[in-house]
Amino acid sequence: MPTKQKKTTFGLIVGNRGFFPDHLAAEGRAEMIAVLEAAGVKVVALSPGDSKFGAVETHEEARKCAQLFRAHRDDIDGVIVTLPNFGDERAIADTLRLADLRVPVLIQATPDTPSRMSIRDRRDSFCGKMSACNNLRQYGIPYSLTTLHTEAPKSEEFAKDLTWFISVCRVVRGMRNLRVGSIGARPAAFNTVRYSEKLLENSGISIIPIDLSEILGRIDRMKDDDPAAQGKLSAIKAYVDTGSTPSSALMKMAKLGAVVDGWMEETEVAISAVQCWTSLEEYFGVVPCTLMSMMSNELMSSACEVDICGVVGMHALRLASGTPSALLDWNNNYGDDPNKAVCFHCSNLPKHFFADVKMDFQQIIAGTVGKENTFGTCVGRVKAAPMSYARFSTDDLTGRIRGYVGDGQFTNDPLETFGGAGVVEIPKMQDLLRFICERGFEHHVAANLAPVSGVVYEAATRYLDWDIYWHQ
Repeated sequence: MPTKQKKTTFGLIVGNRGFFPDHLAAEGRAEMIAVLEAAGVKVVALSPGDSKFGAVETHEEARKCAQLFRAHRDDIDGVIVTLPNFGDERAIADTLRLADLRVPVLIQATPDTPSRMSIRDRRDSFCGKMSACNNLRQYGIPYSLTTLHTEAPKSEEFAKDLTWFISVCRVVRGMRNLRVGSIGARPAAFNTVRYSEKLLENSGISIIPIDLSEILGRIDRMKDDDPAAQGKLSAIKAYVDTGSTPSSALMKMAKLGAVVDGWMEETEVAISAVQCWTSLEEYFGVVPCTLMSMMSNELMSSACEVDICGVVGMHALRLASGTPSALLDWNNNYGDDPNKAVCFHCSNLPKHFFADVKMDFQQIIAGTVGKENTFGTCVGRVKAAPMSYARFSTDDLTGRIRGYVGDGQFTNDPLETFGGAGVVEIPKMQDLLRFICERGFEHHVAANLAPVSGVVYEAATRYLDWDIYWHQ
């Protein structure tokens, strides 16, 4: 079952500088804490008893703040630096260096009011933000910026940026120390899903493999009346219209699902990529599509053809949006419209993606292994909605993880086909397709029904140090 979403926790650094009005630091701290708590964020910050106004100005205050952050290391998802006045740039940088949290950092500066520019109320945060950023750059500490250079904590602009930053932190935390289940071997016909475990491991992503023979062996030992199998059978029937699918095929799916669920729980694997084409059909007699659809719908992303990098992309989008992701093929042109294409899979798309869905057989593989061995696909039309897409790839030639992200729209354009399919519209799509082909990216792409490419781009480029192109 998916892990319950933890409450976001931010460390708060309140900048202060003695040359500027002290009361602004006290007021700014209280205002920012109130805004964060109203947004459901837990705040870790120095109190006025710990330092002057609970702010950070001296090295001693920086040391105290860092010590507090380290005590909450396991909880803190990100840090907000608020500048109610100019702030002491060195103390801010020292705090982050000493805390060594390695989490996203957002720099916010409160704007001045033209009618309150006397020595008593002048902030100079506009200028102080530049100094803080300059020092963080010198210290090698990555950071994010608000949309506007200065934003009041209670403004609509900051509310939007806060929501965005919470999502960025969620992606970064979710990608680090990630355990991905590799269920079976890469199909021989799919060189496109090759990847480097070592490059992923260097980003904190571990691959946990299990041979398909072990999965099938565990299934063989499981009786039809096993509680886990019966529970999964009920879940399948409740999830999708099973129509004319034979009961024998449903029982096989239930056992396969029960075994995979048990193995993932046992190994603490969060997401998975599954061997399909065509071993499971030939030697077990079903496709795993519905089971993978169910996992993705429960926010445990699952990709077919052992596309590990594909499921990592699914997971990043899922973390950014909080909703299920799918893996699709960039599959067909749509007439002569250069900005539209057909995205398709056979399919294991989560139910969240469909306007309507039913279980059926896999028409492509059926011609090779027989219809009776290919039941279990989720067939339907992808509903019209805004969407985002992502593709990551491990590039052994450069030793980097690279990729691309962007936003688009699934449309209601007519489409007569099988499997799970939708028409997608993306501005300047021909430029994107040329980029994909020139850079040698895979034909698979992760998709999500929310426009969150900017969140994934920020998390991947600034905090994971991946080489990502953002198609805007």
